[in-house]
Amino acid sequence: MFIPDYVRRDPFLMPHARTITGRLRKAYDKEKQLVGTTGTLADFAMGHHYFGLHRDGEGGWVFREWAPNAAKIYLLCERSHWQAEEGHAFRRMDEGHWELTLPADALKHGDLYKLLICWDGGSGERIPAWARRVVQDPHSLVFNAQIWDPPEPYHWQHERPTEPPVNPMIYESHAGMATEAYRVGTWEEFRMNVLPRIEQAGYNTIQLMAVQEHPFYGSFGYHVSSFFAASSRFGTPEELKALVDDAHGRGIRVIMDIVHSHAVKNEVEGISRYDGTYYQFFHDGPRGEHPAWDSRCFDYGKDQVLHFLLSNCRYWLEEFRFDGFRFDGVTSMIYLDHGLGADFMSYDQYFNLNQDEDAIVYLFLANKLIHEYHPGAITVAEEMSGMPGLAAPEALGGIGFDYRLSMGVPDFWIRTIKEKKVDFWHVGDLFYQLKGKRPEERTVHYAESHDQALVGDKSIIFWLMDKEMYVDMHRDHPNLVVENGMALHKMIRLITLATAGDGYLNFMGNEFGHPEWIDFPNAHNNWSYHYARRQWSLVDDHSLRFHFLAGFDREMVGLFRQHGLLSHKQLPLYKEHISDQVLAFGRGHHVFVFNFSPFRSYTDYPLRVPAGDYHVLLNTDAQAFGGQGRLDEGLTYHAGSTGQGQGEMKLYVPSLSAFVLEKKKQ
Repeated sequence: MFIPDYVRRDPFLMPHARTITGRLRKAYDKEKQLVGTTGTLADFAMGHHYFGLHRDGEGGWVFREWAPNAAKIYLLCERSHWQAEEGHAFRRMDEGHWELTLPADALKHGDLYKLLICWDGGSGERIPAWARRVVQDPHSLVFNAQIWDPPEPYHWQHERPTEPPVNPMIYESHAGMATEAYRVGTWEEFRMNVLPRIEQAGYNTIQLMAVQEHPFYGSFGYHVSSFFAASSRFGTPEELKALVDDAHGRGIRVIMDIVHSHAVKNEVEGISRYDGTYYQFFHDGPRGEHPAWDSRCFDYGKDQVLHFLLSNCRYWLEEFRFDGFRFDGVTSMIYLDHGLGADFMSYDQYFNLNQDEDAIVYLFLANKLIHEYHPGAITVAEEMSGMPGLAAPEALGGIGFDYRLSMGVPDFWIRTIKEKKVDFWHVGDLFYQLKGKRPEERTVHYAESHDQALVGDKSIIFWLMDKEMYVDMHRDHPNLVVENGMALHKMIRLITLATAGDGYLNFMGNEFGHPEWIDFPNAHNNWSYHYARRQWSLVDDHSLRFHFLAGFDREMVGLFRQHGLLSHKQLPLYKEHISDQVLAFGRGHHVFVFNFSPFRSYTDYPLRVPAGDYHVLLNTDAQAFGGQGRLDEGLTYHAGSTGQGQGEMKLYVPSLSAFVLEKKKQ
């Protein structure tokens, strides 16, 4: 029996080796069934070239849908007077497919349309499942599909990166709330106004949220209705392509949140009960209902569903040249109970028959397809259970994700900040909590994402400062709460990145301590955009302290990229003094020193490190970053030899500060 290497190296996994290899065998068997003996997954995932509305090669139109339970399907549009006419009726083909052909003058760019699908005992208007553009009438709020056939296709200006980033520095973004105005922002505004900020900040990857069409703006894009349509509320497909193209010209990759974990319940706008059955795309009965998200759960055991979702993966890579995906809700996909209420403290919880093995097979196939079609793409799993092998490559017997989000890290930070005063923070626990990961997996660290800033919670800066940041962020207003909060904000980010496995993520604006939470317009806030925007003027105003935090973040990200620090996997521990609250560890030729004590600075503090001379590269307490400037950054620190390549130096370690030392080359 083949046993993956990562299983052999983990004695706690060996009792489950048969289950793990069985899942792999099931995935390979499914792949073989889908592609045959000569095809590939990229060949299989071509549904977007067949289904939906297309030119027929002779100037006319051909429209195809999959609706096995339908009795009749009609195209509703202006030409049909929005009525079911026989001239716009689809004809039934094999395997539940339906087809309609129309002459060239029947439809034109910009026309609105939808379907009327009839079944025994009922009928309903539907947005086509493969629609590439969906628009909402601003007055009636009704959604319709729209013909998108511009005279000139988008002309790409830049080649997409052919290699994945060595270590992704991800800037998580939402175009709609990237404007300071009290409205929905656009792709073009993001390209013109925010993309240069991201480039200047040093991030090499953008993660775009809310790309797929979703009827309710306040869902943050996670209740998808039209899987092949880029949300029209942010602009046209060409404007999204221009954004991706411009980013590529700046050397920045763009990945998107892809939501294949569930779908919105809406039946007109979405694909629920599309052909009159609840089980066309989804599980029937209670299993098809997500109890926490009020949404529909896909049946990954159906070949037609695999075809739909795998084609969706290829579509976004092919049509918009995205550089990969962050898969949303992976935990919900791979557990029959969606992982709700589970603590995942035992290996048995990964292999106790609570797993949806069809979903695991789908994720294996999706990762293989994505890397097969675009070798430079990356995939990131939003998964909190720690399922072994999920982010291990296929070559090692894993499911194939390139990275797993370290979701326990922001949870740890929020829990620590909420429950303990900083003078009781345990630096040893902090270090081991942050650096823990499975050895076969690559992970992306983050102190906070959009999740931690949603209404009902607080961002880190808000937990640290609360109401004080409303009145005393002016640089001339002394305030100990604000000053300590800024110091900790920088330290938290530095140690989160310094202990990261392989990548780092920051949510748009959090790098400069964007105030307040995120709350999208809804009835409860009188449809206000006040909290669904980013106040860039705060960081641009140098009379305020926000620009200090942005400056530190820029230097921190630049340091790690310039020196390739995340490529060094070992984190030797040099000092862990619990009562002093001092922590020091290494990464490559660099030493990271942290003093979390808010009251005590230390003079001539002894530190054992590799022998040699060191100088300061980054200092959270620098005046350029809003600190007190207590550390002399011009000094050379000598670690005299104590034998076997080791040495000892003595440092001044100011309270609530951290700094990075680099060993000078001999």
